[in-house]
Amino acid sequence: MSKKTPLQRIQEKDKLLEKIMNTLPGFKGYKANEQRREADKIIRNFLYSKLQEARNELQDIYQGLAESQVPEALHPIDKLTAIFDRVSEKVNHASYGYAGFFDAIKIEEDELDRMIAFDTQLVDAAKGLAQKVQDFKSEVQARKFDNLQTYEDELRKTIDGFEKTFDQRKDAIEEVEVG
Repeated sequence: MSKKTPLQRIQEKDKLLEKIMNTLPGFKGYKANEQRREADKIIRNFLYSKLQEARNELQDIYQGLAESQVPEALHPIDKLTAIFDRVSEKVNHASYGYAGFFDAIKIEEDELDRMIAFDTQLVDAAKGLAQKVQDFKSEVQARKFDNLQTYEDELRKTIDGFEKTFDQRKDAIEEVEVG
């Protein structure tokens, strides 16, 4: 059985309530808000899981470097792990997206498009981070230590970029809430 995308899961729920939406006045707007909340939750859960996956792989890299007696690389990996922890917890505990943002305001289509663009960037970045960490891990497992600094630098830049985009998404949501 293939894994369903977040959009597919949301669309399945729509079918069950379609008659109610067409019958009860105002229910359609309520349902749209619920869908947005659910989509936000699914996206943030996905981001968090990818960041945690990458963080766990960094722990494996640390272990591999320690066993291979490459002590100069341990501190930078430890710092990267701490950054991944901080950013993943920021994603996991972000309070926006669940309540006020989706409730009492009418969200314009261009604002939704902007949010979708942020979410797409974040999903792609999370996947990219996980893949870069996996590539790094493969190098360490193969005992190829020539590019350690390059991998560390790339991961640092990528996680910083991810966090910046996530913060911009938060700012965009807050703009809509206030506006």
